[in-house]
Amino acid sequence: MTRTLAIAIAVVLVLASCAGAEAPPSATSVLASGSATPQPSRAKIVVSYSNVLADFFPAYVAKESGIFDQNFLDVDLQLIASTTGLPALLAGQTQIAHIGGSEALTTTAGGGDVVVVANTGPVWPYQLYVAADIKTPADLKGKRVAIAGVGGTFDIGVRTMLPKLGLVPDTDVTVFSTGSTAYATAALLSGNVAGTLSSPPDTLKLEAAGFHSLAKMADLNLPTAATTIVVTRAYVTANKAVVQRYVDSIVQAIAKARADKAATIAALKKYLKSDDDKGMQAAYDWYVGTVLKDPPTPTAAQLAGIQEVVANFNDKVRTVDPAKIVDDSFVKSALDRGLLK
Repeated sequence: MTRTLAIAIAVVLVLASCAGAEAPPSATSVLASGSATPQPSRAKIVVSYSNVLADFFPAYVAKESGIFDQNFLDVDLQLIASTTGLPALLAGQTQIAHIGGSEALTTTAGGGDVVVVANTGPVWPYQLYVAADIKTPADLKGKRVAIAGVGGTFDIGVRTMLPKLGLVPDTDVTVFSTGSTAYATAALLSGNVAGTLSSPPDTLKLEAAGFHSLAKMADLNLPTAATTIVVTRAYVTANKAVVQRYVDSIVQAIAKARADKAATIAALKKYLKSDDDKGMQAAYDWYVGTVLKDPPTPTAAQLAGIQEVVANFNDKVRTVDPAKIVDDSFVKSALDRGLLK
């Protein structure tokens, strides 16, 4: 060992002992030349997710397994309803939002400058659950189907699925907003509506109560952006390295989830506030094994797949060019560096 390299290592060790809150650099941070690779500054960011659902498992896993921390991110995960998630982002109250692609389109149409940097919901994860007396789609005519909020992912999902079943939303079937996915499930359980979209683990609760699946959206094979990761363009421009470390963390969390089922289920239990082993197992198998079987690379086609339905709420959405609000470079960089292996 050269005297210069020995001095460099000693300096790094002294700094690490004084740093306290920050993790020490890895051994590879000391170069053969004797210089130390500077660590990135820790970034404190507020990140929102829009519902208490397993859709957001990569964020849960990244938080609970320490992946965010390893990437020098102090992440405050906050549950913020989809109707206020992007307004909070635009106001600077949050820096990153896990939210439906429909909200990204609507916000852009309204003048908000946002960017979709990842898509962790490229497959519609929902099934249409209905009461026992609903045997065919035609049996839903004149009845109500519950959603979470107007213009949200559940709403777009219902309006995408019903026409495929030969039903016209708001004409054949009343789309009833409840305010949250939990309320939508409760509305079906109480008999106030005839159907709602659902995904594991709630599907098990509905089946136990005698409800059944009438159709699976995944069977439609439609490109979609059910759950995206959105940032403002201004934030990306000013904090590209932070956004990259966040996307890296999400990609690493997906890899972690695939490799460590027990840890992932533990994270699901915490954020879904459930001790239901069977339900959490079902959620894990569905979201990790089916919904996110492919990398979370965002594409313009995924947003275009829901654009026409979203435009029914806001005609300006038709003027949005999905290609201009998608940036796949962050996911591609993570994949190129082997973070999903």
